[in-house]
Amino acid sequence: MTTRSILIIGGNRGIGIGLVRRYLADGWTVHATTRSPDAAEALEALDGPLLIHQFDVRDETSDLIDAVGPLDVLIHNAGVGRGTPRDAMMAINAEAPIRVVQSFLDAGALNTGGKIAVMTSQLGARRGSSESLGDYGDSKAALNDEFRNRSAEWAERGVIAVVVHPGWVRTDMGGDSAPLSIEESADGIARLMAGLTPEQHGRFWTWDGREHDW
Repeated sequence: MTTRSILIIGGNRGIGIGLVRRYLADGWTVHATTRSPDAAEALEALDGPLLIHQFDVRDETSDLIDAVGPLDVLIHNAGVGRGTPRDAMMAINAEAPIRVVQSFLDAGALNTGGKIAVMTSQLGARRGSSESLGDYGDSKAALNDEFRNRSAEWAERGVIAVVVHPGWVRTDMGGDSAPLSIEESADGIARLMAGLTPEQHGRFWTWDGREHDW
């Protein structure tokens, strides 16, 4: 039986490490990135076929692509929250996910039928409005816009790609009052990814499988 392989970009904490745990439990080979391997104790404590890679989403991707090999799933989870300067937020939340995914596709680093999820937020849903959504919302709205611009081209590469709202989750970014646990969000995202069909490509989904308005 061939072992399935997944790359989780931003896998060191929060929803990212929740996804790492879930896919390891399901028997996948998991590649996880962190900006600071020296602070990856939580990842290093996990059992199973886990490979940890140092990667900043603003870096070039060639070394990471070479290190992970062909993938069945790529989840781009890395991002920053409120309090980050607007320029950095746009670079990390809006520009980097598209560039990273495009690099992997251009390199042929996903298997045919591979699946891609880019984490976005319901706070980036424009719903037809041209007003600012705040720095964080604007960064996610810009991500969503460029994802839609690229989705037809990405479908031609033989993959299924979606943007996903992971829910309001009890993480450092989400805060203690958030209604969802990391495990609930990660389990929902994993179920969504497992069931994705080509008809769902290019659309905006929530962690629990509901389609979200743009």
